[in-house]
Amino acid sequence: MDERSKPVAPPAEEICAERRAFVRTCSLAAPLLLLGLRAAAVRAFAGADAPYDPKEHYYGMGVDIAKCIGCGRCVEACKTENDVLREPFYFRTWVERYVITPAGETVVDSPQGGIAGFSGTTSEKGILRTFFVPKLCNQCANPPCVQVCPVGATFLTEDGVVLVDRDYCIGCRYCIQACPYGARYLDPRTHTADKCTFCYHRVVKGLLPACVEVCPTGARVFGDLKQRSSPLNRFTRFNKVQVLKAHMNTEPKVYYSNLDGEVR
Repeated sequence: MDERSKPVAPPAEEICAERRAFVRTCSLAAPLLLLGLRAAAVRAFAGADAPYDPKEHYYGMGVDIAKCIGCGRCVEACKTENDVLREPFYFRTWVERYVITPAGETVVDSPQGGIAGFSGTTSEKGILRTFFVPKLCNQCANPPCVQVCPVGATFLTEDGVVLVDRDYCIGCRYCIQACPYGARYLDPRTHTADKCTFCYHRVVKGLLPACVEVCPTGARVFGDLKQRSSPLNRFTRFNKVQVLKAHMNTEPKVYYSNLDGEVR
């Protein structure tokens, strides 16, 4: 081939300029693409035909420790509603029993997540007080799990719920390690992260989370923080509420009343 007919490569400076322009275009388009993916994920959780605007809501949950009797119905309802594995045991929500002895020792147990209740294993003479503490994902407003996810599979919705997009989760477990509440696990069936979603598929249809609906004593309260008349806002107004691990600055939206200082 004649030397004059060979294609001439563009100058290196021109190639670099084109690459920089391409990177700038991608950096501008990426946030819009991510928003589109998140909107699609929310629609998938909510149902394609659900007339729902997440901007109008902001959800949270209250738990009254004094009312919890450790029956485990919330755990059973959660597993049934959300197809959570029973064996081996995984939990989106679970109940812990705290036993305080006269010597100041704290014994915590949660047999099978409390799904079948609790048997009396300690003599009353050896108990100063005992109580039950339901636990779940705290739906943080500043969630560390979202910050560490390398692919954006874990995300925070506009209505304040942290969700996991299984189509994008790569099972790296970073979010599981980052959660200070131990509320996440890796589903061995899908090899993706899983956790409580406040039963998002129910909430967007105006229903209560399954655990709240079945609680026989009203220990769990669910509501919209944007609605002053919601049960949750009444709960926080009329009770002295606390959150777990407040020092972590995760801004959790699960509020506990009558919370003992021994609970971690």
